[in-house]
Amino acid sequence: MEHLESKCNLTKTTTITILILLAITFISPLILPHVKAVDVEITSISPETHQGKIGEEVRIIGTINKTDGLYRIWFDNRIVNETYAIGNNVNVTFLVPPLPKGNYTITLQDTDKNINATSWFYVETAYNIEAKKPTPPEQLQENSTVEISVNVAGGEQNTIYLANITVKAPSPSNETNWMLITLTNTTDTGTANATVVYPNDFLRAHTNYTGTYAVSFNETLDIDTFFIGLTDRTEYHRFQQVNIKAAGYTPSENVTVTILFGAEIVYLEDNVTADEGGIIQANWVVPSNASMGTYAVNITSTSIPPTRKNPPDFQYFTVPGFDVNITTRNLAEESVMNVTIQVFEDGGFVTNVTSGLDGLVSLKIDVGNYTCHAYYKEQKVGELLLEINGTASFNLDCNLTNLRILVMAFKDGIEIRIPEIKIYLASQPENQTLTTDIDGTAIMHSLLPNVTYLLNSTRYGTLFNVTTIPSLLVNETTIAWFNVTIICPTFTLKVNVTNPNAGNQPINNATVKIQEFMGGLYYEARTVDGVATSNCVLGNYSVEVYMNGLRLNGTIVNLNETIVNVSLSCKLYSLNVSFRVADYFGQPIPNAVVTLLQDGLQSSSQTRPDGIAEFLNIIGGKLRVRVYLSGSSQPQLDTTSYVDNSATIQIKIEKYVVLAGFLIETSQLTTAIIIVVTVILILSLEVYRRKRVAPKKSSS
Repeated sequence: MEHLESKCNLTKTTTITILILLAITFISPLILPHVKAVDVEITSISPETHQGKIGEEVRIIGTINKTDGLYRIWFDNRIVNETYAIGNNVNVTFLVPPLPKGNYTITLQDTDKNINATSWFYVETAYNIEAKKPTPPEQLQENSTVEISVNVAGGEQNTIYLANITVKAPSPSNETNWMLITLTNTTDTGTANATVVYPNDFLRAHTNYTGTYAVSFNETLDIDTFFIGLTDRTEYHRFQQVNIKAAGYTPSENVTVTILFGAEIVYLEDNVTADEGGIIQANWVVPSNASMGTYAVNITSTSIPPTRKNPPDFQYFTVPGFDVNITTRNLAEESVMNVTIQVFEDGGFVTNVTSGLDGLVSLKIDVGNYTCHAYYKEQKVGELLLEINGTASFNLDCNLTNLRILVMAFKDGIEIRIPEIKIYLASQPENQTLTTDIDGTAIMHSLLPNVTYLLNSTRYGTLFNVTTIPSLLVNETTIAWFNVTIICPTFTLKVNVTNPNAGNQPINNATVKIQEFMGGLYYEARTVDGVATSNCVLGNYSVEVYMNGLRLNGTIVNLNETIVNVSLSCKLYSLNVSFRVADYFGQPIPNAVVTLLQDGLQSSSQTRPDGIAEFLNIIGGKLRVRVYLSGSSQPQLDTTSYVDNSATIQIKIEKYVVLAGFLIETSQLTTAIIIVVTVILILSLEVYRRKRVAPKKSSS
């Protein structure tokens, strides 16, 4: 039996152990913190089709395992980018390298961990055609030749490509010429090139029409254009020569070359004769007074029969002028807005422009000499001569003056500057309102100097100064800065401090603190015969009376007269306050110490047998009261009282009871009473019980 019982216990122990291990196995992953390694992964490729041509941008987004680690992007067996991750994040671009068309592997390699993630990308074949054109504003003219290049990138390796190059003449002619060419064998990168010259390499082709020619590679694989004109440029400036050339005429044919500006003929050349190749050439120099704008060139045949082209020989060109910037500035070299610039050339009006916020005026004028007149508020304030040969920038200094106003006052003989002064400036051309800053300064920019100005200065709505400035000239000369100083007046403030608790008798040696609302001006004085006198700058003030650092009373004063009288009745001054300390039942507690604390000041008094502690001639207000019982260093009570008159204040300490001259805690007394009552009750019950069970005497 013992062996069987031992075996049973062993089986139970084994079973319990297995259950505990299983619980740990399944529960610990749920309750214990764990860190999962970040996978090396390509999460997206842009473009989303995973297809592109050589030179196009590809973006790879993904993650690597190494935080801030180095990673590489491989395209097939080429490294196309190498940089560091931000945290574990990968976000990088590269250009498709030159490779034959086909499917390639993109690899994201975490170089520190040597872990890779892969995806795929398909390189498409790109077909390109380009007509070589001059740099604008230069342009091709009739009878010009054009080099046309074709290219295959990302093609098959070692393959010969055929290209059908088609050139379509301008509408409405739409003449089409084409030729079939063989591109050089593609290299190992699948690239092939070829170049032809139009019209030389084409049959019966020409560039005798003005307009846009379309060039295509196998009609739809790629398209480009080039423009053929009559002039060698699309824009000219004064004194430049306009070279005109046309082709497709019969030898010795006569034509008329006309240049028009709007409806005005500015150039007309009759009987211009074509050379033996049918080429017409003419020249016109843009005159020194040419207007800016769009011009038209027209060539028409006067021979019989005439050559008629479709499209005709007609083309526009421009005389755009140069970009000229003028910055309008006052005499302090500050930019000025709303200055109107009138531009004249040879006495004739050219244009009229007004300066913007930055004082900038942008003009389009061509080569020549110009006069600029500057007007501000309908008065001429400046003049500038311009000699234009190209793009340029100028400053135009205007006779405009800055007015600097300083508002100050004197405090104890020391100069102080007054902020927040409202200054209203009135004049015939303009009105402004400004406010002095923290330095007492207000600046009015760009004023006309030969104007009379009126300044009205106010503080807190009180007008205290009117100043007339006949002009901003000094010795009849304009200056950059005109300075004006305005004195803010000082008034007398008398504060009469009285004690209503003593028949309104004056309070001597009280401190009167006077603080201006803006926070900068402060005055302090002591009362003599109850009066404190201060000379204060015009303003609004907070006036407060203190005695021994304790506030008695206060008020707000608007000081805007020569003499201002203020009366402050301080009912908190010289109060007689008593505190009666009592127990739970209201019985007086003698020999307790009452301490008053007020703004760092402290005074104490001991209670008499009647429980009263007196404090004479104190300053009322918010008082912190602490009560210490006899023989205790810790306050039994800590409370706050507001006192504004002479009175006796009862303080009840309910924790104690006075019994036979001793302080007993109320809880202890209650316990003792309960015990006594209980004992009496028990004794009473016992007496009652004994009386019930006592034997009665038998009667005879």
